[in-house]
Amino acid sequence: MPAGELRYTESSSEVEGEAWVWAQIKAEARRDAEAEPALASYLYSTILSHSSLKRSLSFHLGNKLCSSTLLSTLLYDLFLNTFSSDPSLLAAAVADLRAARERDPACVSFSHCLLNYKGFLACQAHRVAHKLWIESRRPLALALHSRIADVFAVDIHPAARIGKGVLFDHATGVVVGETAVIGNNVSILHHVTLGGTGKAGGDRHPKIGDGVLIGASATILGNVKIGEGAKIGAGSVVLIDVPPRTTAVGNPARLVGGRERPSKLEDVPGESMDHTSFISEWSDYII
Repeated sequence: MPAGELRYTESSSEVEGEAWVWAQIKAEARRDAEAEPALASYLYSTILSHSSLKRSLSFHLGNKLCSSTLLSTLLYDLFLNTFSSDPSLLAAAVADLRAARERDPACVSFSHCLLNYKGFLACQAHRVAHKLWIESRRPLALALHSRIADVFAVDIHPAARIGKGVLFDHATGVVVGETAVIGNNVSILHHVTLGGTGKAGGDRHPKIGDGVLIGASATILGNVKIGEGAKIGAGSVVLIDVPPRTTAVGNPARLVGGRERPSKLEDVPGESMDHTSFISEWSDYII
């Protein structure tokens, strides 16, 4: 992962992918409006009345995050202008939509994710807050961060850097600290904390490599590195680096197979979503 700001290059295939996903979303919305007339007005206002995914997403985020003093029209303009000025943000959103659809069997459609997945929505709003942060518009970034935490129960500091193809599954209670970095194709379950170790300042939060899977209620503290393709078991507490393609489980976390010769994963956990295959090798697991 780059040391500076995460950037996502936009290729012609990504542009075509965005168009295909948007076409799918509109087709799904039309189908659902016909099947459930009670939702027809909602689906028209959030999806079918818009000419593009960035307009639909901006409208939906604006309505979700608005308050009596932070108006939906202001937020719509903010989101739309940011997505328009940096197309890589929308490419990342499309990758996140695909990630949810491919990895979560409960995700019945792209439109379901766009409308209802608070982890997806929190992540897209965070991308805009992060853009504001690096542009030194920090009061607005922090105000948006506060609204994201209030509405979605997801607390991601606007300085944190997040790759694309990321799935925040369920997402409730996720906390990501200021200097944390999350790579591409990562999957994170609910109540995960990527935190610091105390009052120390500076670079103090975890760095999560590409393809990592972090199970529910796992806690990773300090400026530690979770290697590419690693797996962190549910409920684990991680305080030191985890090598690539290994599994860390427990409190405190230990490597499956031992520190000297840890078992190596063949798949990419962040994409396979395999949470429990390590059990047969975990000798301390007793009922």
